Amino acid sequence: MRFLGVGETVDLGDMYLRLQAGGHDVRVHASDVNSQDVMQGMLEFTADWQNELGWVRAAGPDGIILFETASSGAIQDGLRREGYNVVGGSELGDRLETDREYGQSMLRGAGLQTAISRSFESFDDGITFTRSNPGRYVFKLNGSSWASTRAYVGQTDDGTDMVALLTASRNIWTPDEAPNFVLMDHVSGVEVGVGAFFNGEEFLSPPNLDWEHKRFFPGDIGELTGEMGTVVTYRGGERIFDASLARMAQPLRESGYCGYINLNTIINADGIWPLEFTCRFGYPGFPILDALHHDTWDTIHSSLIARDCLEIRTSDGYSVGVVITVPPFPYSDGYAELGKGTPICFREPLTTAELDAVHYGEVTMSNGQLVAAGMVGYIMVVTGTGASVEDARTQAYERVDKVVVPNARYRNDIGVRLINHDYACLRELGWLG
Repeated sequence: MRFLGVGETVDLGDMYLRLQAGGHDVRVHASDVNSQDVMQGMLEFTADWQNELGWVRAAGPDGIILFETASSGAIQDGLRREGYNVVGGSELGDRLETDREYGQSMLRGAGLQTAISRSFESFDDGITFTRSNPGRYVFKLNGSSWASTRAYVGQTDDGTDMVALLTASRNIWTPDEAPNFVLMDHVSGVEVGVGAFFNGEEFLSPPNLDWEHKRFFPGDIGELTGEMGTVVTYRGGERIFDASLARMAQPLRESGYCGYINLNTIINADGIWPLEFTCRFGYPGFPILDALHHDTWDTIHSSLIARDCLEIRTSDGYSVGVVITVPPFPYSDGYAELGKGTPICFREPLTTAELDAVHYGEVTMSNGQLVAAGMVGYIMVVTGTGASVEDARTQAYERVDKVVVPNARYRNDIGVRLINHDYACLRELGWLG
């Protein structure tokens, strides 16, 4: 088969490596110049992905284009109309993810309850609102270009910290365009994501559940990084899926969406509160899911395109993924001095299973040595699986201990809150068997 990867920062690099190792032809385009050293010498890159369209089309049903981001949905829709096989998202998917109020309105239209969310294009308007309506709010900028570290979950019940944040943001705002953000009412409960693959007409089963660890430090302290690690399972998620993400099938079908989609939620005694969509492959979600797949990525992509199979073969139990980074992650300033070029080694030769559990991110080969590359220091995801979260955690951290990277940082508590509190809470509320 032929796969053409189109993205900005080689986010699907681990997937490309596995497709290539499976004997498939893979070409990759990375538009961000700061990421064009990622996996050099490990993958074949192209400067202009559109020049490769003939190469993809010549493979017929065995030619697939993979899009990494939620910012090129209109292009994907156009390619599908021209007869290309595209896995990624759609223009609707882009809007669901990046226009947060629109995403919430679509969820309300599908019959879900949502937390009240208000859109603003002025920090002063946001400040005035918060002062007039004291409370806890979640601040998020609309659009796909903002780092996760820019989001903020209010901590004080009277909103004084949110007013302070909005005031500081107003005073240092430098982009030419006006700010565009939402303030969403804070909802307490268990945070859980539900995801599935959609083939343009139907969801593939089974759906999966995930518990993300977004903050940088153990104990959920520090910056919102996107994810520092996650627990996932393909078992027991049907009730949550049916009550939430499954209800989006019709608009996804009408838009031609084809790819992975995830809905992050809060669950409490009042039910499910959907927060936001991820309308693309998740990072590090996709390699953590991969650890539970019996079907390889080529089989999954082929099924999505051909629509000839509505089930992915998966393992029982859980997968735990741990993200390993180097300074100055999650920021890019100073990376050239602090982390770029850091060597990546292992304490001992890894077994085949251990090698399969190492999912590379921003790395490259330099004079035969694997080193940190790219723009932020997101080095790898190490996974472990098991019948229980405890077993999967144990295996994951045994494998993490075999990775030797100077100044490496990672969380050592992935899955602990789920074991100690969240899973029991979801069972007590009746969402898990």
